[in-house]
Amino acid sequence: MLYRDFATQEQIDQEYDPMRGREPAALLADWRARSEALSDRVRVTRDVAYGPTLAERMDVYHAERDAAPLHLFFHGGYWRSLGHREFGFVAEGLVEAGISVGVVNYALCPAVAFGELVRQARAAVAWAHRHGASLGLDAERLSVSGHSAGGHLAAMLLATDWQAEYGLPNDLIEGALCISGLYDLRPFPWSWLQPKLQLTGRDVNDYSPLFLPCRVPAPVQLVAGSKESGEFARQMHAYAEHLDAHGMAVGTELLSSDDHFSILDHYAPSGRFVQRIAAFRGLVQGSD
Repeated sequence: MLYRDFATQEQIDQEYDPMRGREPAALLADWRARSEALSDRVRVTRDVAYGPTLAERMDVYHAERDAAPLHLFFHGGYWRSLGHREFGFVAEGLVEAGISVGVVNYALCPAVAFGELVRQARAAVAWAHRHGASLGLDAERLSVSGHSAGGHLAAMLLATDWQAEYGLPNDLIEGALCISGLYDLRPFPWSWLQPKLQLTGRDVNDYSPLFLPCRVPAPVQLVAGSKESGEFARQMHAYAEHLDAHGMAVGTELLSSDDHFSILDHYAPSGRFVQRIAAFRGLVQGSD
């Protein structure tokens, strides 16, 4: 067997194919249009540099209130495609709820090694914590979320020893929402993605959240869609068990009407994900 009960690449590819009847060009066109429309309605600070490379940028969508809490969103694309400009639309509901949003860009494989993506995700959090006030943000109230590959990166942030590696408090993240994330990288060296990802055995061990200790004592919400392949739900539940074993406060949701992409519609105003993020400790104005 290549991975669990999968004997062939074709079986793995089928289970980890997120499109499943979707038309990519139409999907991306809709996301870009929605993101541009939002940028016309709210204040946006474009391409804030959080690191030295050109890829290390984020667009910050500002809530109207002063010193708003900050939420960082990490986009999907299987670590090898897309960027922050396609995903600005996820900020709409959060901004309306009084939470500013940084939509984070990062470099992609194979232009950089897989570990560099993780380093950049961590750099975005470290920069936001140290410098968010320069943009009028309250980075002491910081939460994160991510979709697909971004869900993996959000989970890697929970496995970071912020004190030892960055001199920052390990409780700097108030809560994490991981959507359709990939927490066990073992299938991907056997998949259609490997020519782009070029994962090594060490990468699989070092960057699979399922195998790493949890360092951040924050509430975690894991979500997947029932219309995704069964592997997305299985990975979600396996990671939830891992977090629970480490004493983390973790919840899971399998959303009955959603596929890998419609699930992002829950970032809409008053949507499920907006409510989950606003409920994280410290993000609701006047909360404990």
